[in-house]
Amino acid sequence: MLRPGAQRLRGILLRSCRRRGSPGRPRSTCGREGEEKPPLSAETQWKDRGETVIIGGGCVGVSLAYHLAKAGMKDVVLLEKSELTAGSTWHAAGLTTYFHPGINLKKIHYDSIKLYKKLEEETGQVVGFHQPGSIRLATTPVRVDEFKYQMTRTGWHATEQYIIEPEKIQEMFPLLNMNKVLAGLYNPGDGHIDPYSLTMALAAGARKYGALLKYPAPVTSLKPRSDGTWDVETPQGSMRAKRIVNAAGFWAREVGKMIGLEHPLIPVQHQYVVTSTIPEVKALKRELPVIRDLEGSYYLRQERDGLLFGPYESQEKMKVQDSWVTNGVPPGFGKELFESDLDRIMEYIEVAMEMVPVLKKADIINVVNGPITYSPDILPMVGPHQGVRNYWVAIGFGYGIIHAGGVGKYLSDWILHGEPPFDLIELDPNRYGKWTTTQYTEAKARESYGFNNIVGYPKEERFAGRPTQRVSGLYRSLESKCSMGFHAGWEQPHWFYKPGQDTQYRPSFRRTNWFEPVGSEYKQVMQRVGVIDLTPFGKFNIKGRDSIRLLDHLFANIIPKVGFTNISHMLTPKGRVYAELTVSHQSPGEFLLITGSGSELHDLRWIEEEAVKGGYDVEIKNITDELGVLGVAGPRARKVLQKLTSEDLSEDVFKFLQTKSLKISNIPVTAIRISYTGELGWELYHRREDSVALYDMIMNAGQEEGIDNFGTYAMNALRLEKAFRAWGSEMNCDTNPLEAGLEYFVKLNKPADFIGKQALKQIKAKGLKRRLVCLTLATDDVDPEGNESIWYNGKVVGNTTSGSYSYSIQKSLAFAYVPIELSEVGQQVEVELLGKNYPAVIIQEPLVLTEPTRNRLHKKGGKDKT
Repeated sequence: MLRPGAQRLRGILLRSCRRRGSPGRPRSTCGREGEEKPPLSAETQWKDRGETVIIGGGCVGVSLAYHLAKAGMKDVVLLEKSELTAGSTWHAAGLTTYFHPGINLKKIHYDSIKLYKKLEEETGQVVGFHQPGSIRLATTPVRVDEFKYQMTRTGWHATEQYIIEPEKIQEMFPLLNMNKVLAGLYNPGDGHIDPYSLTMALAAGARKYGALLKYPAPVTSLKPRSDGTWDVETPQGSMRAKRIVNAAGFWAREVGKMIGLEHPLIPVQHQYVVTSTIPEVKALKRELPVIRDLEGSYYLRQERDGLLFGPYESQEKMKVQDSWVTNGVPPGFGKELFESDLDRIMEYIEVAMEMVPVLKKADIINVVNGPITYSPDILPMVGPHQGVRNYWVAIGFGYGIIHAGGVGKYLSDWILHGEPPFDLIELDPNRYGKWTTTQYTEAKARESYGFNNIVGYPKEERFAGRPTQRVSGLYRSLESKCSMGFHAGWEQPHWFYKPGQDTQYRPSFRRTNWFEPVGSEYKQVMQRVGVIDLTPFGKFNIKGRDSIRLLDHLFANIIPKVGFTNISHMLTPKGRVYAELTVSHQSPGEFLLITGSGSELHDLRWIEEEAVKGGYDVEIKNITDELGVLGVAGPRARKVLQKLTSEDLSEDVFKFLQTKSLKISNIPVTAIRISYTGELGWELYHRREDSVALYDMIMNAGQEEGIDNFGTYAMNALRLEKAFRAWGSEMNCDTNPLEAGLEYFVKLNKPADFIGKQALKQIKAKGLKRRLVCLTLATDDVDPEGNESIWYNGKVVGNTTSGSYSYSIQKSLAFAYVPIELSEVGQQVEVELLGKNYPAVIIQEPLVLTEPTRNRLHKKGGKDKT
């Protein structure tokens, strides 16, 4: 069998693995042949200045140095504390895959593999890149659904991906026990690479293009200067840096602490085992594809004439190296490993032996147990950091090998061109904040590691570490009445349940237990009045002598008059939509800016950076945690609120998009007449400590009007019917506002030369290639979520951006990008959902007119559109 007797070799194996160049090791774990010795100049040369100084010589940091230098940046410097690949790179299993369950990271994987394929030819360094493909195994019906779900999200990407039948799987991997296998998700071109050789090839390329890679050169101090540059101290001397990039792997926390930042990272132990030669493997004529047994929670690939196998244990069994968080990484730790622990992974070994029976008679020749770094949500943190000028990060890589090439290119493009090359907000380091405690980080890292291979449902929620300290004042009042969703540390009601209804979290690829309750909430808002907790909004106060001038530079829309609100967009220099905010002019020169919960620090960083860059005399304050927000919406909203205030809320006095300071009973609020539902409504901004009292007053006052709660699922259905776009779905850094249908909010003729204005004029002059449209489609028990493939004449021509069930017409509704020639109302296309193409038709938007528009038409003698 796969002999646990090899445990007796633990100490010998792991001690020998600490030496570089140990003979007889698999190429992915210890010594490598042909190790590159850096030229003498790389060890003796020193620079007093660097345009970009990268801290950390793992594959990610070296990739960034390579890409920056190749793109022409002068004075690229990389500082490594010991030697290149020390840390997590050298012992990695080296897996490479085009697959990612998300949308944007597929591009990172694609760019990595594209680079690795040509790197050996470019640098002359062997990289040991194998591309036998990979197969994810489905052994349950729900996994087959997941594969179908992933297929529709892949059709409009460049990467190849197929669902294959059991017969094809066996043909490609003849050593599998096929008894439980139902299907496979196959990615040609997947495989594995030697991490050490990859890093050395990237290093050779970086030097070739002029970068300085200095090691050993541990950074001992980072001091920011008033002009935004940095003084970087090492034992070899100091250096002035225009910007610094923390790519320090599991030392990233220590680097962050030098400047007062607590990066939410934690090292976890990951083990894999390598077998000796297996006769059945040796007899094969071609290399086996990489296998990922998702129910078994392990990966397996060929390693020479044996196999390499790595499991992801459950969160109860996995091991966090928490002592490193409290006491720091041991000073000498670099190319060391932890003691192996086969008992911890034995149940996974047994599952693997069942799936791949030849493992039963294999000998273990190596057990690698090394540290990898996890962020709370398993995704890395990549980009500039809010609150610290010219400090960038590329940290938290649980899968650094497949991310290294693409992230190096992504960051290089961003640094050189002043904006991200494509939307990747899920990696924004500013998605975390002060609420991200060490306890939360550890709980989430455990969960994320243990959930590595669980089914990835739409609308997924994960519950470890919740709630954080960041709860609205209503959390205790509402938690027993609803299903909460997690939004940037906040808990926010997704949907509410009534007595007798199924209250469990039941994720599904099809309609599930929230479908009917959300329909009731939809009717509640359309016919009566509903209340929603909107506290997670990001909220900023901006004032000062130059506040109007700054906002006129930032936003494509005009600045609203005092007492009014508008929707405004910040664009990138290339004319893409960086952010959407609500801008309220509260008093002369003082503004309240509102953004989505997930964009809080993402948007704040951009605003702060532009304010400093332009020398604007403004005060910018993040008041997100100070204010609670309640939304009151529906045809009876005015009647309910008027009972509680002396302020005249009538149509002619409190107009749509007006903002006023008033009192609801005795509670001061800033009231804005706006609602994302598109119905009559107000958003009430108030002190967070007043939330419960305000909520109770409104609910009591509305009893006669049949008031009730509603959540974000119902709000999404309502906003889609009104054709309201959502940032992150219909618009982001991949889209321009013209193709997104935001022309109304973009004032190209305003005097201010706002960011992106000139680029947008050029885009308009050239004409659009695609356009956002609204689709209806009749399905059975599945609705579009967004990112599904749009088909026309047998080809994928576009993608959905978001979708929902329309409770008004009892059909599915979706936004989608399609080629301009297919964007006319009445055009028929197909939307792929769970392996089936459903007929869809482009409709005139909106499906349902907003309340202000209906009022306007009513005054003119028109009719409502429903």
